[in-house]
Amino acid sequence: MSTLSLAVRDTSTMLRRNLLHARRYPSLTLNLLLTPIMLLLLFVYIFGDVMSAGIGGGDRSAYIAYLVPGLLLMTIGSTTIGTAVSVSTDMTEGIIARFRTMAIHRGSVITGHVIGSVLQSIVSVVLVGAVGVAIGFRSTDATALEWLAAFGLLVLFATALTWIAVGMGMVSPNAEAASNNAMPLIFLPLISSTFVPVDAMPGWFQPVAAYQPFTPAIETLRGLLLGTEIGHNGWLALAWCLALTALGYFWSKAVFGRDPK
Repeated sequence: MSTLSLAVRDTSTMLRRNLLHARRYPSLTLNLLLTPIMLLLLFVYIFGDVMSAGIGGGDRSAYIAYLVPGLLLMTIGSTTIGTAVSVSTDMTEGIIARFRTMAIHRGSVITGHVIGSVLQSIVSVVLVGAVGVAIGFRSTDATALEWLAAFGLLVLFATALTWIAVGMGMVSPNAEAASNNAMPLIFLPLISSTFVPVDAMPGWFQPVAAYQPFTPAIETLRGLLLGTEIGHNGWLALAWCLALTALGYFWSKAVFGRDPK
C-alpha cells in the first residue's frame, strides 16, 4: 500500500472514531452550541430594539440581519473548544501512546480530529443558521456564487480555528486546562463587530477590534450574505485563515512529534 493510500485509510478510520465519540457523548457539543443560540435569542428579543436603534435605526429585523453572520462565526469558535478538550483527553489518557506503537500513519490521528471538528462546526453553523431563519433572518439578495463563497469562508475559518484548538489541546495537561486555554475562541467574538459596529467602539479600542481574526471574517460574511461593503476585509479574513491554519498545523505537528516523556 502506498503512503498516500495508507494515510487516507488511517485518516478515515480516525475520523470515524471521532464522529462516533461525538455521537456517543453529545453533551459537550450541545453545551457549546447552546452559547451562540442563547446569545442570539437574548440579543434579538431582549436587546434587539435598543441595539437596532444604536446601530443606525431600523426595526428588530435589521438587527437580526446584522447579528446572525457574527454568531455563525462565533459558533465555529465555541465548537472548536470541544476539539481542544477531545485532543487533550487523547493525549493524557494513553490512547496516543497506544497509537504510536501501531502500524498506522502518524499524522492520521491529528487529521482525523481536524476533519471531524470541521464537520461538526459546519453542522453547528447550520443549526444556528436555522434558528436565525426561524426568528426572521433573510438573505434574499445573495447570489449562488456569494452563497458558495460564504460556505467556503465558513469551512476555511473552521479549519483555521480547529488547527489552533488542536495545538491548544496538545499542550494542555488535562481536559479542564484545554477548555480554559481555548476560551479566547469564544472571547474574541465578544470584542469584534458581532454585536455592534467597530465605529461605535471607543477610538483607542477600534484597531484591536478591527484587525483581530473574527472581525474581518464577520464583515466578509456579512457582505456576502447581505450585500454590505466588504472592502479590505476579504483579504484580511483570507490572510488570517491561512496564517492560523499554518500556525496550528506546524504547532500541532511539532508537539505530536515529540517523544513521550
